[in-house]
Amino acid sequence: MLLVSSAAFAADPIKLGVLEDQSGDFAVATIGKVHGIQLAAEEINAGGGIDGRPLELVIYDTQSDNTRYQEFMRRVLQRDKVDAVFAGFSSASREAYRPIVDQFKGLAFYNNQYEGGVCDANMIVTGAVPEQQFSTLIPYMMEKYGKKVYTIAADYNFGQISAEWVRNIVKENGGEMAGEEFIPLGVSQFSQTIQNIQTAKPDVLVTLLVGTAQASYYEQAGAANLKVPMASSVNVGQGYEHKRFKPPSLANMYVTTNYIEEVDTPESKAFLAKWKAKFPDEPYVNQEAENSYLAVYLYKQMVERAKSTDHDAIRKVIAEGDVCMDAPEGRVCIDPKSQHMSHTIYLAKVGDDHSITFPKVWQDIKPYWLGEAGCDLTKSNPEAQYTPSNPPPKG
Repeated sequence: MLLVSSAAFAADPIKLGVLEDQSGDFAVATIGKVHGIQLAAEEINAGGGIDGRPLELVIYDTQSDNTRYQEFMRRVLQRDKVDAVFAGFSSASREAYRPIVDQFKGLAFYNNQYEGGVCDANMIVTGAVPEQQFSTLIPYMMEKYGKKVYTIAADYNFGQISAEWVRNIVKENGGEMAGEEFIPLGVSQFSQTIQNIQTAKPDVLVTLLVGTAQASYYEQAGAANLKVPMASSVNVGQGYEHKRFKPPSLANMYVTTNYIEEVDTPESKAFLAKWKAKFPDEPYVNQEAENSYLAVYLYKQMVERAKSTDHDAIRKVIAEGDVCMDAPEGRVCIDPKSQHMSHTIYLAKVGDDHSITFPKVWQDIKPYWLGEAGCDLTKSNPEAQYTPSNPPPKG
């Protein structure tokens, strides 16, 4: 998909691969990612491109299918010869394509909230990570509601590793785990899970459910009159369940997110107005949409400062430690050690009528864990994913 005629520019286009789920189980949360990239590219091209070169988008629908991620990643890197790729919603899809990016020494932006831990110089992550979301959210919830926590999570690496973070933070704050359940993707019946929660009587329920099927939980829990305060790093900020489901099924849910369209700042309002002018039928602008939009501008800055799309030249720019921008959410910067991004973290509370309020905002929360644990991409590139129980080797 060519956004402007190359004849309008003196130089060859810079090609960006866009591999996102425009259909399938995750599409409700990811269509906006494609639109964010399109909006940013259109604005950049209208302003003269990147160093006089237009952006050309090569877009494939990965259909929420990990094998398609692998197929299309090979295609964009080998056949289409893109300069960078913007790819992936689920962590399973990222881990399916990441070895291919590493094999061909590509450059991929993962513009998604996730479980953290990827230390790979071929990846730039603009989404929020557990130390930004859980280290703020879990202590807040325990102080407000009590120290007995129950987690229900999607049963794959995102849910498993996120639950490990929750477990550790609950313990550090003197709490106890009342229970933990891992739900296979695609499951949509939750009567047994609801009974288990009712029996355990937790003070706080951490919900880390993913995809259209698992979102069925909320209406079923509402019908069962389960009123435990909920905490999440994914709901509302991704799948805008507070808009899709009738009140009060998400009442008393608290979410840490780096952006949602209800953020009431002049910068957010201006961004939303531009977005709605281009995509008037967009049902919701979520955190992944904003992450994807700003990722294109960060890439522009890196290329212009490097005076090249060469990966090694871009890494040298990142290593300087000042790749930053004023985004719709607030100021963001790329951490050179991990190539993850600092964020403004908003605590969003869903009311009985599904309206959103923000009881607390944390400015400039850095993605500190990987760097402190031993990941330093300015010195080495392990191309690995680490967890709290399997941290990077020191030194």
